[in-house]
Amino acid sequence: MTRHRLFGWAGALTVAASTTLLAIRVEIDDSVPAANARVGAPANVVIDDYKLTHVARGSDPLENPSGVITTFGYLNDASHTRTEADENTYLVFDHNPGGPTAGFDYGRHFLYQGHENGGGLAYVTRINLDVDPVTDPHHRITLLTPVDQSGKTGFSSIDGSTWDPFSRTLLFTQESGSTKGVIQITPGWPASIRTFEGIIGTGGFEGIHPDDEGNLLIVEDAGGVGVNVDPSNPSSPKTAKQPNSFVYKFIPYDPTDLSAGGQLYALQVWIDGSAIVFHSADPVGDTFSSQQRLLHMPGTSWPVRWVLVHDTVTDGTASFSANGMAKARGGSPFKRPENAQFLPGSNFNTFFFDPTGDTDADAGAQPALAERGTWGSIFRVDFHGHNPVGTISIVVLGDAAHASFDNLTFADAHTLLAAEDRGDALHEQLNLMDSIWAFDVRGPHLNPRRLVALGRDSEAAAVVAAGGEGDNEPTGLHVSDGDASIHGLIGTPVETNRTRWFFTQQHGMNQVWEFVFAERHHGGQNEQR
Repeated sequence: MTRHRLFGWAGALTVAASTTLLAIRVEIDDSVPAANARVGAPANVVIDDYKLTHVARGSDPLENPSGVITTFGYLNDASHTRTEADENTYLVFDHNPGGPTAGFDYGRHFLYQGHENGGGLAYVTRINLDVDPVTDPHHRITLLTPVDQSGKTGFSSIDGSTWDPFSRTLLFTQESGSTKGVIQITPGWPASIRTFEGIIGTGGFEGIHPDDEGNLLIVEDAGGVGVNVDPSNPSSPKTAKQPNSFVYKFIPYDPTDLSAGGQLYALQVWIDGSAIVFHSADPVGDTFSSQQRLLHMPGTSWPVRWVLVHDTVTDGTASFSANGMAKARGGSPFKRPENAQFLPGSNFNTFFFDPTGDTDADAGAQPALAERGTWGSIFRVDFHGHNPVGTISIVVLGDAAHASFDNLTFADAHTLLAAEDRGDALHEQLNLMDSIWAFDVRGPHLNPRRLVALGRDSEAAAVVAAGGEGDNEPTGLHVSDGDASIHGLIGTPVETNRTRWFFTQQHGMNQVWEFVFAERHHGGQNEQR
């Protein structure tokens, strides 16, 4: 493997797990040597001792089609629109949650997805992992958000998902600032749905995760104003972006009932005695600020605190822009954070989050932008109990080989998995497809492992060959034992002997995969069916 310099913590990675359904019981002791080139339709490549098995694909039927929503990953419209299944949430219930078929036992193990499709036709699906997809395909995938009389679900760009054991509901986020923000869905049948645009606000929300007190950590992916990659050359590409996204914490008044209101905070970073804040009149200054350089400097640590941006008691419950309020009240902007994860065993005092960056090689070629996170980054934030001041430090500063981080998940108490989302333009610029990386967050020595070199399915390749955008990306990266209790929150110590690992190969065929131990498997190619 060619070694590239990243700054942060990584090292030997150990994963040990086995169940009757999943047998991950080998160390991540090797690395796929290289990413796939952007040529044709290469297969996914996974490290030796693992293989990938299908959980679902876009053409799989829904048991309860509604309007043009008839299959897992496509709309039944003239354009055969791909609906882009995104983040996965795995849950194990102690009872049958029910479904459209009365009297049918739907089992106990489920995988939930939000579909990013826009135009008021985003939706939520539930994959039944206890039903055989061959013998009973029509009870396998259930639509939880049917269309209304207008033929719409009323949702767009659904991205993040999580289970909130305090309210006993699923929470999904919409990544468009013009949408209703956070969606709450009950797990039983039929699902009850509620939104919180006057309580949590609207924003380009993606990752969302509850802590052990029922507070919600939310990250935002909202692209900023484009500026020239070389400020002294007005003809240089305008592909560097002003930091424009925020990290939020929502503290509900009643964790069991989010509709009771609460307080929304934004993370604020201080460097050399001044807070990093957004300047609408100076996108160039924000993009190339010395504070951004220092924030991304390896070996540094800077103070952070939460600043209040909205309180339903004083500000009311009218719909509001979380992004706008964060800017007005001094939150610190980042370059499009995609997801966040609490460090297992940290008592929810430590979390990691990952700004994607600019996803552009012209920006990455500029040293001034590279040292300010244009290739993407992963940060660590530490608080200590109820101390209002914590610290932020750079964990991974991306480069051309390790870039554009998207979904994060912990495989165990120290192994952080990160998926890339470079996008078609950066794929083409570098002739590289995306990867899934493993990092060890215990010490100072970096040893990143490429767990998966993502391929490109035949349908995505055909779209690109015809001049469209359709490269696959790995999203929905998720490791969980499915425990739906408060004690099973993502961020509690990981019980590796019970976990299952999933990710979605978005775009193209919209396939969901599960990692399994490949005892007799050689060569690392993905299983096809």
